[in-house]
Amino acid sequence: MPQFDPSTFASQVFWLVIFFAALYFLMAKLALPKIGAVLDERQRKIDDNLDKAAQLKAEAEAAVAAYEKALAESRAHAAAVVKEMAERLARQAEERTQELAARVAGQIQAGEQRIAAAKSAALAGMREVALDVAGAVVHRLAGGPADVAAVEAAVAAALKEQGQ
Repeated sequence: MPQFDPSTFASQVFWLVIFFAALYFLMAKLALPKIGAVLDERQRKIDDNLDKAAQLKAEAEAAVAAYEKALAESRAHAAAVVKEMAERLARQAEERTQELAARVAGQIQAGEQRIAAAKSAALAGMREVALDVAGAVVHRLAGGPADVAAVEAAVAAALKEQGQ
């Protein structure tokens, strides 16, 4: 094998150094700067994406806070509307109850007046009936006409005992 021939070692080492220097120069001046630029661009994109993600996260948190605030305000407004409606309905119910109570009280008073008038009429009629019945009983028992003044006094006394 010619590579292991000691007489050609010097030329092999010479060409090894030349090719190594040429490859090192090509790598240092051409390939590594391009790889470094690609790595820097990649890192920049990653950093930009992280910054954008942080910004979007902050915007999302702000949107959530605004949503929760709006939701709380809506709940408070709804509670106020419900409270106002309940108070208004309670007032209306109270007004209707008072109107109904006044109307019923009027009807009760009118009914009591009618009852009192009917009672007075019945009592007046009862006095007349009692006088007629007492006169007829005395006429039948005594066999003659009864004394009207005595019958009226007896009926008056009996009605007075009854509290009428």
